[in-house]
Amino acid sequence: MNKKPTQKNSPFLPMTELEMSTRGWHELDFLCVTGDAYVDHPSFGTAVVSRVLESLGYRVGIVAQPDWRARDDFTAMGRPRLGVMVSAGNLDSMLSNYSSPGKRRARDSYSPDGKPRRRPDRATIAYCNRIREIWGDIPLIIGGIEASLRRMAHYDYWANEVRRSILADSRADLLIYGMAEPQLELMARALGDGAQVRDIHDIPGTCWKTHSVMDAGRGDFVRIPSFDEVKADKKAFAEAFRVFYEEQNFASGRAVVQDQGAWLVVQNPPAPPLATGELDAVYSLPYTRKPHPIYNDNKIPALEEVSFSITSHRGCFGGCAFCAITLHQGRVIQARSGESIVREASMLARDPDFKGYIHDVGGPTANFRIPQCSKSLTDGACRGRSCVFPSFCKKLRVSHADYLAVLRAVSNVKGVRKVFVRSGLRIDYILADPDGRAFLEELCLNHVSGQLKIAPEHSDPEVLKCMRKSPPDITREFIKIFREINGLLGKKQFLVPYFMSSHPGCGMKEAKNLADFMKREHLYPEQVQEFTPTPGTLATCMYHTGLDPFTDKPVYAARDTKDRAAQRAMLQFRTRGDRKQAAIVKPTLDNE
Repeated sequence: MNKKPTQKNSPFLPMTELEMSTRGWHELDFLCVTGDAYVDHPSFGTAVVSRVLESLGYRVGIVAQPDWRARDDFTAMGRPRLGVMVSAGNLDSMLSNYSSPGKRRARDSYSPDGKPRRRPDRATIAYCNRIREIWGDIPLIIGGIEASLRRMAHYDYWANEVRRSILADSRADLLIYGMAEPQLELMARALGDGAQVRDIHDIPGTCWKTHSVMDAGRGDFVRIPSFDEVKADKKAFAEAFRVFYEEQNFASGRAVVQDQGAWLVVQNPPAPPLATGELDAVYSLPYTRKPHPIYNDNKIPALEEVSFSITSHRGCFGGCAFCAITLHQGRVIQARSGESIVREASMLARDPDFKGYIHDVGGPTANFRIPQCSKSLTDGACRGRSCVFPSFCKKLRVSHADYLAVLRAVSNVKGVRKVFVRSGLRIDYILADPDGRAFLEELCLNHVSGQLKIAPEHSDPEVLKCMRKSPPDITREFIKIFREINGLLGKKQFLVPYFMSSHPGCGMKEAKNLADFMKREHLYPEQVQEFTPTPGTLATCMYHTGLDPFTDKPVYAARDTKDRAAQRAMLQFRTRGDRKQAAIVKPTLDNE
């Protein structure tokens, strides 16, 4: 990476002692360490965390992708006054570094020019160990999705073992899980007021360590099977996951305690969702939306994908088994106001690099923009029930009116030529809307750039049940309506479906059913996602234990490397390299 000195009075938060001095700072309050390149854009977690702390009056510095084998990168701006915050980045570091088959990735989208090997395996632990070596008992707080999904004992696919809570393994003092804004303010205020980090036990959305269960007993709490128990017994693992999963409610959830051996880890109930005004405030912070100048002309691929996109909301009540959103952003929808989104679109339109196209307005699920029911913002998502699986809840609010209003408003911003939707859409939600066809017509007319992404994931009914997804008839009906509408509009537009191989519940028979479905419906995805068991998800629990934790029924899991490769090949029967493999595995597949 070619580096150049940063400009005086840079709008970016400092990465060097020189940048600190130009601000007149002799000391930081907080140091933020991240496994990603420093990009000051609200799609990057470190940018949000640092800007929120800055808005509260704290002096914040950034250490991005430090050399974890040495001390210099960590100490370049000195010891911070209040503490160090560590994140592996926007992805779990093992997922960043390795593909599903376990091969080293050749590209890292969150690194300059996509170059790999700029972050260590298990980056949170590696960074924390170096910080402990340098500064001893300095308050050390971990967060981001790696910490969030590994907050209790968890199955690690790459090591093929159950590992302790990352809070115990990293030797950090406090773990912030989920989207961190409310926790950040409470934590920073407590440290600033002189509290000892080891005594900060009452912040929602955090995990902390203790040697005595009596410390956790100041409120209602539940104990789940210990690390030693879940490591030795898969049924105990499934039971621990079920109880843990059911307590993820900010209004009624109890604290969860798990013995890690040397420590007990206590998870406080989740933080309450942000109100619309609070979320608007987060997105109105003075992000430059650019990489730090230290990267010179090096591109950050992940930024290229979102540079002219707008996040409209957080959270997803879909509850797909393989998705991390449930345990990270939560099941309650938190939406920005239309006015906030329009302001951001107007700002993008003034960017010299803007070509007139907003690439996306969406969220985890683009058309889940309104809260699922009137009680979700006060009572949280229902315990032990899904809003959409196995069928839609009778109280579920199904409407695209608000989302359409936002798309229309952004389209009318001066300088905007076209607004596209590239986030995934929940097709069963469209079909359940009495005005769903009208929504789809307007979408196809104004907001599809030739291809519309959908995520049916599979077609086999039993696999879809394991995924917590809608039955295949929904996909067939949507495909039919989509093609009818485009025919009437005189448009030649296509569906880009996402399908997944080797998900728990899927064997060779089910993979063959999906391949046949794809051929009948003329769906030919360029890529097929091979299920990767990531820490903390329901599907990973099924993969590791061979059980559905909510029913205790056995679930088949494709663990053999050849089995998984064969499933993927079967779904990519049009690809030259996989056609031969698919024919060997299942000669009944037609060669095309």
